[in-house]
Amino acid sequence: MSEAKTSVYFLQQGIWDMPLESMPLAAGSLKATALADERIRGATDFTILNYRGGVTQTQMADDLVRKGVPDVLACSVFGWNFRTFGAIAETFKQLKPDGWVVFGGTHVANQGERIFRMFPEVDVVVNGEGEFVFADILRAYLDGNSRHDLGHITGITYRGADGVPVTTATRERINDLDVIPSAVLTGAIDLTDDQGRFRYDVALMETNRGCPYKCAFCYWGGAIGQRVRAFSRERLRQEVELYAKLQVHTICLCDANFGLLKADEDFIDDLIEIRAQYGYPRALESSWAKNKSKVFYSIVKKMTQAGLKSSFTLALQSLDENVLEKMNRKNMRVNEWDDLVGWLNQQGLECYAELIWGAPGETVESFMEGYDKLSKYVSRIAVYPMLLLPNTDYSDKKQEYGIISVRGDNDDFEYVIRHNTMSPEDNDRMQRFLFWSRVIADASVLRHSWAPLRELAGITQSQVLFSLDEWVVQTDEPGAGALRDLVAIGTATPGAAIDYLYRDPAAKRMLYRWWAEAVRPKVPAEFADFLDDVFRYDVLTQPVYHVESDPVPDGVQVVQVGSDEYYQRPAVPFNYDLAVLMAALRAGERPAITPKPILVDLYYRMGVSAFTTTTNSEEIVHFMGVPKDGLHVHEESSTSDGPYNQLLRDSNC
Repeated sequence: MSEAKTSVYFLQQGIWDMPLESMPLAAGSLKATALADERIRGATDFTILNYRGGVTQTQMADDLVRKGVPDVLACSVFGWNFRTFGAIAETFKQLKPDGWVVFGGTHVANQGERIFRMFPEVDVVVNGEGEFVFADILRAYLDGNSRHDLGHITGITYRGADGVPVTTATRERINDLDVIPSAVLTGAIDLTDDQGRFRYDVALMETNRGCPYKCAFCYWGGAIGQRVRAFSRERLRQEVELYAKLQVHTICLCDANFGLLKADEDFIDDLIEIRAQYGYPRALESSWAKNKSKVFYSIVKKMTQAGLKSSFTLALQSLDENVLEKMNRKNMRVNEWDDLVGWLNQQGLECYAELIWGAPGETVESFMEGYDKLSKYVSRIAVYPMLLLPNTDYSDKKQEYGIISVRGDNDDFEYVIRHNTMSPEDNDRMQRFLFWSRVIADASVLRHSWAPLRELAGITQSQVLFSLDEWVVQTDEPGAGALRDLVAIGTATPGAAIDYLYRDPAAKRMLYRWWAEAVRPKVPAEFADFLDDVFRYDVLTQPVYHVESDPVPDGVQVVQVGSDEYYQRPAVPFNYDLAVLMAALRAGERPAITPKPILVDLYYRMGVSAFTTTTNSEEIVHFMGVPKDGLHVHEESSTSDGPYNQLLRDSNC
């Protein structure tokens, strides 16, 4: 009778509650590396339990009981699942007291003493890249080692026999990344569902590891090393081709600075060639290189010519020189952003910006000045609250900056509520602004209205957002009640608000009433009808929210374009030639605003309901309504640039 195999469960959980799963790339990489070892492969069974955000601890614990209790429980830990996995470790040890619990991930790296104090059931914390460290841990288990006697394994912290944490020598970074087997090509991750369709929201890929920067709020460079190392071109090409055959729409890169290396351009060359052959992928998202080199500009031009979509991120975080110096970012050329935005605009590419509210040195006045300056060039601005993450400069200098923070209710992030230049009252006011900026601007509930309001009515983007906040508080409009609850301090949930605004007809009615009561009276009479038309275009080009069990919304039909199905809103009448007028306004001109009735067919990609609750604006923008010349389909030219396609692009940069 054969000996029973050692059972290993990988636990991974996404941050958002969404209909589609997030691809468990971290767990898959650990599994693929372990399976490459002949002894481990023969003696071990692996199971990946990949949970959506919102799955409860009770459900996870029930899985441990129902699916069979493993010998080793390996958890990929982030701030959002830290407490959940700590609770699951406690349940696991009740079921199997002699089992091993391993925590890995940037949130727990080098935090062994705290982890063991909070969660006595955790046995090992991995302090860096985990693939080969975890394989060593499994070999130690198979060898019959005690979990309190792991001093021969580098790169971990474990609990000694006396209960005292023991940290071993630092593990060297993996120089040749190709020694890590591909989780995709080896089949370590299940890529398809029961119908053979790609089962995840987007496909995740790593093309490189490492970050050359040491930003005060981030541990990316410290976690995986500051020298950037790349996977081979052939391996990456094979992964992209597999995704293309599965008709994956969007590939998201897990790189810190894509566009920094010459190899990144090679990757784009292969991606474009594969897309030309298979029609997929249609979009690429990444954290782009902070300093834009010749490689970046060459990549952008190639993507433009091929019609390959992306949202180019301006990760500015602040526009205040004093704040940037404290962030350790003052030497980044990314802070010379205005020329870059102008260039991206000329290329007709979407871009968005990121800011952090609450960084040391920032005030309400300095932040709002920077926000409105930036919004003249980029309307999609994602504003995030200041969080203290483990192993970062800000976390180490709390006392110096006078930082007072609180741990999240359902996560392990430290939320900054006060520091030397920010009062609690400042923070309360700005948390509401963050909510509206994420919901209305970043998620593109409004896209085209910003520039006309600014240029023709002198109304800034921040004034529009504050106006909506004030109106929602005082109105008797039934559709505003849900937003009033969501924006309340302490319960701000942008994802739920975005979902509501795109899903519920009551939300559309509310937006029209807000516009009529709070915005239109501030607009010069000579431009009021034109701005009404632009606002209506904004509302009508919001994604079509539809689930299969419901009838298609009124005024919408399903049509075939090339090999794809789209929702179509046919022959929508407008009173002005918005494409021409908007292009002139974006160019800084003052065109004659004269009526010119037109009809426009609007097309919408299907499936936005999988993304609205996630605040994943990079994906949501791919579902916005566009005229036919804004579509990029395999059978048609992918470089068409009709007037409304240009309007679509101009609204983002």
